[in-house]
Amino acid sequence: MKIGCCGFPISMDKYFMKFEVVEVQKTFYKPPNLETVKKWRAKAPEDFEFTVKAWQVITHPPTSPTYRKAGLKLEDAGFFKPIEEVFRAWEVVREIAKALKARFILFQTPKSFKEEEASIKNMVEFFNSIEREFVFGWEARGWSADTIRRVCESLSLIHVVDPFESAPVYGELKYFRIHRNHTEEEIFSLLGKANYVMFNNPFMLQDAEKLKKRRDEVEGKDLKSA
Repeated sequence: MKIGCCGFPISMDKYFMKFEVVEVQKTFYKPPNLETVKKWRAKAPEDFEFTVKAWQVITHPPTSPTYRKAGLKLEDAGFFKPIEEVFRAWEVVREIAKALKARFILFQTPKSFKEEEASIKNMVEFFNSIEREFVFGWEARGWSADTIRRVCESLSLIHVVDPFESAPVYGELKYFRIHRNHTEEEIFSLLGKANYVMFNNPFMLQDAEKLKKRRDEVEGKDLKSA
């Protein structure tokens, strides 16, 4: 089980010493250039893993407040629409993921991406049109479990969840994103239940450190008793 944060809550150098994985957030707002990304990969330990959050131009509409935060101005984009802007955004994400040697890319959709046939059609066209060089995860908001399962199974997507809010319904790989602060007991209950546990809240550094310390203690005891 790999444990990390969504974004760097401390300097990269310190983070690389503490953790084994990070979910890159800059790629969601306004992707960095390839030279910057290559420097990150070169600075990180060889066995350190980057996962990538897909650019909002693919998943979110231009009315999203995160566009304003990133200084993006587009007439039409998001919701996996089969249009030039969306596929161009995918090529940017793809190149960054390759430069980072990432294997997992997260697509997070907003509540405004409604559970309807038009949305599913967009997803089918998008995912059937792009390269499958990576493991793709989808964090849906407001969709029923049955529909999520059907879409994930059809498109070979990993259902990404906050396990304190809902259970994953598809995919052997388990990728958890923790959006709120929890008690130590709740955090420790995640041990052994996922391949990735990524914290994404104001206390993510402390929570990730706690879970990693407990995991290492448990693994150390197991080694001694073996």
